[in-house]
Amino acid sequence: MRKMINYFLVLLFNGFFLHSYTQELVENLDFTKKPEIQWEYKTNQSIFSSPVIREGCIYVGGNDSTLHVIDLHTGNEKWNFHTGGEIRSSVCFSEDYLYLNGGDGNIYAMNASSGKLIWTFKTGGENKYDFADYFQSTPVHFNDVLYFGSGDSSFYAIDAERGALIWSYKTGGIVHTTPAIDHEKVFFGSFDGYVYALNSATGQLIWKFKTVGHRYFPKGEVQGSPTTFNNLVFIGARDYNVYAIDQKTGFCHWNKAFTRGWGLNNSISDSILYIGSADERRLISADPSTGEEFWNLPMEFLIFGNNAYSDSMMYVGTTIGKLHGIRLKNGQKVWSFETDSYRNKRLNYFKEDDSYRDDIYSIIRSNEQFLEVECELGGIFSTPAIAHDFMVFSSTDGKIYCLKRK
Repeated sequence: MRKMINYFLVLLFNGFFLHSYTQELVENLDFTKKPEIQWEYKTNQSIFSSPVIREGCIYVGGNDSTLHVIDLHTGNEKWNFHTGGEIRSSVCFSEDYLYLNGGDGNIYAMNASSGKLIWTFKTGGENKYDFADYFQSTPVHFNDVLYFGSGDSSFYAIDAERGALIWSYKTGGIVHTTPAIDHEKVFFGSFDGYVYALNSATGQLIWKFKTVGHRYFPKGEVQGSPTTFNNLVFIGARDYNVYAIDQKTGFCHWNKAFTRGWGLNNSISDSILYIGSADERRLISADPSTGEEFWNLPMEFLIFGNNAYSDSMMYVGTTIGKLHGIRLKNGQKVWSFETDSYRNKRLNYFKEDDSYRDDIYSIIRSNEQFLEVECELGGIFSTPAIAHDFMVFSSTDGKIYCLKRK
């Protein structure tokens, strides 16, 4: 039992980013100094999804089944929208449309300014693989089509204006990855252990790639979301591997194996691949063509959310409740911001150096308690959002934090 608890302590104090996807450089100045708190907004449940900033408003959904729309400058809620399930994905925009995966098996289209409902698309229902299945698929808008995966094991393409089904593709497992689209192909992973490439117009299968699997996760469930760059697809699975797969053929060019757990945070910035490993507690800068590392930064805890970028900096949170500002060139940590819950409660489980207390096994006795502790500490599973002098992130303590440049 002690050995199994130790394994899950390593595994589940992880987090992931939402998923893994290509991020564009934010047209803002670097946050080279630790930003100051501008305001905090408290919800009633944990938040795993990432905030999105648009026209002075923050859009973020939570486990309280509510999409919160908050004024960026004041922290006051402007309007909200309730669904029938936990919202574990981010919103998607196209012109005046806002698209939301409600976590209840429905995709909602609404007016982005007012929240007025335009249409609802019903899937076959939503399911959760296990308690470490933290995220759901964020819809991606491309050429007037909305692409997303579902807990009913299907992947969908629907008309973005009318909400009508164009095509769907059935896999052998839950699809909670956020898709990537490139060269008229749509890429996504499934908990059946496969990465899929479909024709984006017809839904026809082009290829599927089987992960290796692991003794703890023999299916090799694909929980990470894909990133595309230079004719490759980068994606992480529960089998402790990150794969670089040829977009055309489905052949694996290289894989990076981790010894202690998942590497689900993958994104490209300025032609560099960044990998955030969870149990390995490492942030890696690598050549996307070969996987060769440029730098390898030890982290104090686990990474599940993805990275935000500015000109020469990246910003990433860990599931212990810390947000870091890191130099892209050399991986130097420039500053760290701690959630309120981390500051107030971390000594209940950790020493001053963030290592576990000696009596941790008498405190945490079940696998589900690990996630409860992360929520108590205000773990950051989200990807930060940046707009000019503001940086916003959500936390499992139920808070949305808005930071402002000094």
